[in-house]
Amino acid sequence: MSTTEARRGLRRIFPVGDAPDDATIDIIAIHGLGTESPRTWEFKKKQGDGVVNWLSDRDMLPAALPTARIFTYDWNANYFAHAPAQTLLGHADTLLGLIAEGRGSQTRPIIFIASCFGGLILAEAINRAAQEGSTYRRILLSTVGILFLATPFQGSDAAKQARWQVLVGGIMGEQASDQLIKDLEQNHDFVRQRIQKFTEIANAEAVRLPLSCFFETRRTEMLRRVLSPRWAKRLATGSTSKILVTESSACLHGFPRQGLDATHSGMNKFRGPECPNFKLVKDAVKQLAENASAILARRADCKPIISSPATGRRHSQDNASEVPDAANRHWIVPFGRNKQFVGRETFLADLLARILPTADQDDCQRTAIEGLGGVGKTQIALEAAYRIRNAQPDCSVFWVPAVDARAFENAYRAIGQQLKVPGIEKEKADVKGLVKAALSDESVGNWVLIIDNADDMKLLFGDTAVDDHLPFSRKGSILVTTRNHELGLRLVESESCIIPVEEMSRHEALEMLRNNLKADQMINTSSNDALLDFLANLPLAIRQASAYMAKTQISTTKYLNLCTSSDEDTIALLSKDFEDRHRYPNIQNAVATTWLISFEQILDHDPLAADYLRFMCFLAGKDIPYSLLPPAETLKTVEAIGTLKAYGFITQRKGTGTYDIHRLVQISMLSWLARKGEQEEWTAKVLERLADVFPWPEHENREEWMRYLPHAQHALQLWKGADDTEATVRLLHNVGESFYKLGKYEEAEQMIRQGLQLWEKVLGKEHPNTLMSINNLASILVSQGKYKEAEQMHRQGLQLREKVLGKEHPDTLTSINNLGSVLNSQGKYKEAEQMHRQGLQLREKVLGKEHPHTLTSINNLGTVLNSQGKYKEAEQMHRRALQLREKVLGKEHPDTLDSINNLAGVLNSQGKYKEAEQMHRQALQLREKVLGKEHPHTLTSINNVGIMLWNQRRYKEAEQLLRQALQLREKVLGKEHPGTLRTKNNLIRCLRERSQRASFDS
Repeated sequence: MSTTEARRGLRRIFPVGDAPDDATIDIIAIHGLGTESPRTWEFKKKQGDGVVNWLSDRDMLPAALPTARIFTYDWNANYFAHAPAQTLLGHADTLLGLIAEGRGSQTRPIIFIASCFGGLILAEAINRAAQEGSTYRRILLSTVGILFLATPFQGSDAAKQARWQVLVGGIMGEQASDQLIKDLEQNHDFVRQRIQKFTEIANAEAVRLPLSCFFETRRTEMLRRVLSPRWAKRLATGSTSKILVTESSACLHGFPRQGLDATHSGMNKFRGPECPNFKLVKDAVKQLAENASAILARRADCKPIISSPATGRRHSQDNASEVPDAANRHWIVPFGRNKQFVGRETFLADLLARILPTADQDDCQRTAIEGLGGVGKTQIALEAAYRIRNAQPDCSVFWVPAVDARAFENAYRAIGQQLKVPGIEKEKADVKGLVKAALSDESVGNWVLIIDNADDMKLLFGDTAVDDHLPFSRKGSILVTTRNHELGLRLVESESCIIPVEEMSRHEALEMLRNNLKADQMINTSSNDALLDFLANLPLAIRQASAYMAKTQISTTKYLNLCTSSDEDTIALLSKDFEDRHRYPNIQNAVATTWLISFEQILDHDPLAADYLRFMCFLAGKDIPYSLLPPAETLKTVEAIGTLKAYGFITQRKGTGTYDIHRLVQISMLSWLARKGEQEEWTAKVLERLADVFPWPEHENREEWMRYLPHAQHALQLWKGADDTEATVRLLHNVGESFYKLGKYEEAEQMIRQGLQLWEKVLGKEHPNTLMSINNLASILVSQGKYKEAEQMHRQGLQLREKVLGKEHPDTLTSINNLGSVLNSQGKYKEAEQMHRQGLQLREKVLGKEHPHTLTSINNLGTVLNSQGKYKEAEQMHRRALQLREKVLGKEHPDTLDSINNLAGVLNSQGKYKEAEQMHRQALQLREKVLGKEHPHTLTSINNVGIMLWNQRRYKEAEQLLRQALQLREKVLGKEHPGTLRTKNNLIRCLRERSQRASFDS
């Protein structure tokens, strides 16, 4: 027997040897055509570095699932010279037999990983295990998940007459069997029927087999299968490279799919634990393993769909939908089962473990499903109802909508009628009291009462006192769905009995979206993900979006463009109603409507919470500080925040006093305010509050204004100029100055220009605040290299300040200083020096010798002296400024860092390169820490360190830093900014000098 033949069969590869068998799950991997184990699972490292086997290496799949047994199934994938397609599928029986022999009576869950043609073998094995009388049904019921890796369910996407030729030839090359290809072509319909059968079994109620399909996204070079790599590379063209198994062939409709950045042969080979492809596959396997117990529990009392080997017709043995009523069993659920329900397996397993009447024989347990409107509470409860019916045929299920008093009483009356409660038909019957008494009688048997949409506090605990009419029986269980945490807590009386519904996982959301759309509507995977991001994986929003796309036949890309084009379009789409047989009739299903119902309830019983929600809809949705909210009594504020959290409109970040609000909730609220005519009023309130709390930005209060900045910016974006109050202008200036300090000059200019226009309109052209705006705008223009306009504005500001405030007013002295700086930037050194000496003299007189503004004048005078070649005096000035700034402002203040940079510059001018380099590096390190890596001043330091290295003829290091500075300055400041052009010129000169030096040395 050859080594290859000895390896065939089922072989455990982890754990190896006589390791103790305490495994909790089995994983079985099946290879594809033209290969064998372990080669097919191995990634070859560089020459001599060995291989990575992701199935057996301890830091790969075994690390993710240490309690798993991992097997490979090897079959003869190379002998198809004369074999028909049925022989390929015949390996299914061998696989089932080996599994059954190896497991005995074991019921441990199984996950299959099937690569390429191995997936066809596995699909056929599932078909055969489901046949009537099959001895392998236990294997089917133990299978908790399958991963298909590029399995060709539809062959290749080549021309029809060559669909299998391209695929088999691309895999096996010269060893490709003409007979196999011919037979697959002739029996393509046979293969397709077997896959269709597999899909039916996987979808059957009693099986519901979780599976994921992975497809390749990189082309295979076909010439490599018949030529040497060298010749294949030479002759390769676009027409000779193909995706062997495309997404449409590798994926089954209605099941999750995921692309891997790999060619066909790389779909089952991963270079290490950090490989992105491996992480995707590993996470999918882990998810299946985590859901295993829930899947097995669901199947415990069900039998699989089976088929007659002779006819292939589908039927069921005690099919779940045909379970006969027990003697005391009643069923009142107003909706059919939602066949498009996806995911939530872990949640449902937890829920069913709690709410079955048999879960607690000493009490009538109460459980609440809680979450934001549209998160899927009703659909989860509906799926739970059907699973209870299947799992416990003797358990009655009663559904009561709590949307209003009439709906509640009508549902109770229907229960009473089915239970044949005496007196229930009388005109003035106490329906709720009679039904409560009937269900409290244990002779009725086991029951689950589902109270859906229990959101109205008045209905539950007000005059109608619905809560007083909930029954108690040790054979009963009550399940409540609510979006109101406070109400849910009052109903179930314990936090431990509340199960919050989180947003769907991306995997579940994508599956839900795919259920309602055609493949060509979801062809752009990036648009699919972006749309689900926008919809926050919210089930109702996904259902509404997919209904609209299905109706209009547009793609996810087009729908996403509609959503993001404007808030008006977004709210219009969110307000579109749609048909859904699994939701209440005569009630709009639109997402926006669902949320506004909750808001009306909040408005009714907690006005402060409603005000806070109005306020928050004008802010950035993430990280909203508690301190931004309008002040109120502490107790009322706590209760209002609690109300918004209870309804799921906001969430609190762990360990912080900040909150997040759903973006779609914000848009819905803004639309509601506009319809009510309240938007302008609330815009003014929000801007006034922000102006009151937003401080003038300084280095010392940086943390505070940085926290408020995104919210002020967002509110100002919503402001449309209707509110020209002083508060709005103050906020514009504070936000503009914040952007200036962050080096975001374009945003700063936009804000300050708006503020200047409003100051002129509200206060007049000569008001001190208007003059301050002129000065600030001119300073921002200087930072952008717009020197002429800046000089003009500084001269205008200086003239008006001297007139209005006087020649020695501190603001006038600021104008003198700033005009001197812009003159220096333009090379007007003599006039600049004169202005700086005048400004320094006056500031020392008016403000004192250690005032920060005085120190700025010393620094600026040193800069203009350096520009004129007066290096000794310049160095003296900069050393003085640095010493005083360290003393007065601290060693990490941005002004202190400016002094370090400027002193280094004058040292460089004198040829003191080592000391200059040391200081420039110090400035760079501190600027990166204090200002950030892309702040314009940090980029100046990068440029200056590069120049220092150049001066020392360290050309390679200099070139690297100058290129970095140029790239970042182009990105941050623009290609035409003077600073960018200076860096570009420095780099050119450095490269030229390096080249000349090299020529000279040679």
